Amino acid sequence: MSVRIGDEAPNFKAETTQGPIDFHQWIGDSYAILFSHPKDFTPVCTTELGYMAKLEPEFKKRNAKVIGLSIDPVDDHKRWAKDIEETQGTAPNYPIIGDSDLHVAKLYDMIHPNAAGGKRTAADNATVRSVFVVGPDKKVKLTLTYPMTTGRNFDEVLRVLDSIQLTAKHKVATPVNWKQGEDVIIAGSVSDEEAKQKYPEGWKSPKPYLQIVKQPK
Repeated sequence: MSVRIGDEAPNFKAETTQGPIDFHQWIGDSYAILFSHPKDFTPVCTTELGYMAKLEPEFKKRNAKVIGLSIDPVDDHKRWAKDIEETQGTAPNYPIIGDSDLHVAKLYDMIHPNAAGGKRTAADNATVRSVFVVGPDKKVKLTLTYPMTTGRNFDEVLRVLDSIQLTAKHKVATPVNWKQGEDVIIAGSVSDEEAKQKYPEGWKSPKPYLQIVKQPK
């Protein structure tokens, strides 16, 4: 079964480059960004993990922890970190799970069932480029999956996290291409009476169902 938005993120215990973890305990009261990559010592993955290391402080500012995963062993992750630092300027500063028994990959449906004839062994399979954003309530807030040959846009994951956190705190939604600080939309669940109380200065409304206000602080 695939993991969908709103599901409880499957819990697991795993070895990482920063020691053993229990996923739910590791998340604690934070958000978590769990992302998988197909294989260590490969070009696209090298660029991705290096960029995520540069972006990690931004996630940390937002009370979000970053954790990577592939089916390669932890020792390989540690050796590969030197290449990432050499070529990308920053070594991974977040834990990377060594999922050599495919336990987490199967839990999160990170391996296509038809891969390598469905053999599903570490030697014959690779994880897809998946991203899961998990909230402090351990519920999945976002899922993304990219093809093997396309590197991800982790700036977009950061943007979505900003939206997720804002809309969890306020009864608003964010429009297309929204960025931090831009106008937002009053959620459809808010009645006109409640909106008048919440936004006494009013709002822009090109259509009755489209009520635009400044981003709440």
